[in-house]
Amino acid sequence: MANDQQVADDQELDSLDALVSLCKRRGYIFQSSEIYGGLNGFWDYGPLGVELKNNVFDFWWDAVVRQREDVVGYDASIIMHPKVWEASGHLGNFYDMMVDCTECKRRYRTDHLMRDLGISELPKECPNCGGELSEPREFGLMFETFVGATKDSQSVAYLRPETAQAIFVNFRNVQMSTRMKVPFGIAQRGKAFRNEVTPRNFTFRSREFEQMEMEFFVHESEERQWFDYWREARMQWYLGLGIREERLRFREHDADELAHYARYTTDVEYQFPFGWQELEGICNRGSFDLSMHNKHSGKDQAYFDEARQEKYVPSVVEISAGLDRTVLTVLVDAFAVEQINGEERTVLRLAPHIAPRQVAVFPLSKKLGEQARKLADELQRRFNVLYDEQGSIGKRYRREDEVGTPFCVTFDFNSLDDGRATVRDRDTMEQERVALDALAEYLADKLAPR
Repeated sequence: MANDQQVADDQELDSLDALVSLCKRRGYIFQSSEIYGGLNGFWDYGPLGVELKNNVFDFWWDAVVRQREDVVGYDASIIMHPKVWEASGHLGNFYDMMVDCTECKRRYRTDHLMRDLGISELPKECPNCGGELSEPREFGLMFETFVGATKDSQSVAYLRPETAQAIFVNFRNVQMSTRMKVPFGIAQRGKAFRNEVTPRNFTFRSREFEQMEMEFFVHESEERQWFDYWREARMQWYLGLGIREERLRFREHDADELAHYARYTTDVEYQFPFGWQELEGICNRGSFDLSMHNKHSGKDQAYFDEARQEKYVPSVVEISAGLDRTVLTVLVDAFAVEQINGEERTVLRLAPHIAPRQVAVFPLSKKLGEQARKLADELQRRFNVLYDEQGSIGKRYRREDEVGTPFCVTFDFNSLDDGRATVRDRDTMEQERVALDALAEYLADKLAPR
């Protein structure tokens, strides 16, 4: 029981090494193409990872779309007409400045290099080997491809660097087909691709990643009102994921770091082992995007507001979160190592409603396998359940602690007589006897979002 434990202070991550090891060992995240040496900036999600990723997204979709009447969903193609990126400004503005070391050939993104060294001017020497650094040069971030049978300037296309533009170019189609009235939003989840100079910190900065974005169309006079609304709503969502409040903060963008389309922006940041970093941007994009597509396509993007008796190009308040970054955040935040009665326990304290495996069912003895398997099958109708009869009960508990399973249910010999099973809580390790006919409802209550 919990009051019999001698638990030391949790050891939290001071680097990502332990988490990367756990993710590979337990089937959360693998290096892409690992048997060929891997490909930097690309990651695969294993059986547990894909469940966690989908659970995080479903929690977002429920909050942003399903529980609202003023937001609809969307799913756009990855490759779009190249003029989209000309109109959006990506072809002219979407690049990073980089330098190379003439000796060790290491490549650096200039803003990251200065930030990591804590300096305000670009150094002349490589921090790795002391060699001379090249002059800064532009590095385009969009992946180029070709559409059609020939590879020439007429067939050039791009893998999208963000999902937002697809929403803008189909704003009128969505609005008219759904009869939505401003203010309203369009949300989508989708892959995006950026040829990062220096992908790093596990899945935090990758070349292929997924976004969860929503563009909320408003009258210009209501920009600030809706910006403040979504700013607070997004912070509450992260708290609802179970992320510790003290690890989250807002950061306002300075004027000199605003994107070319932004009027003002606030980031939600999390304190990773490698410092405070952006999870999500809440941005007032004004009418920039719709106006630019209006200009470049020649198609009217204006909206007639019946209530105001006014025709105008709406402004946009954007919420843009990285799904991969959010998954990494909940893993980092949940990871702990503790000492219990002289033994080490690794545990992922994932919020129960997003845990990839919700319940594990164990027979105390293999002789009880038939009854325990029947119980697992019944629970599987409502929850993501693992049945396991291999190893001692203690080892089975430890395995499930490490992957973040909130509840383990043990069917023992007493269960045959009293019709009850033992439910063990991952976080407190306390155990409770629950009637088998009430078990599903008991677990459903425990697994519900708080």
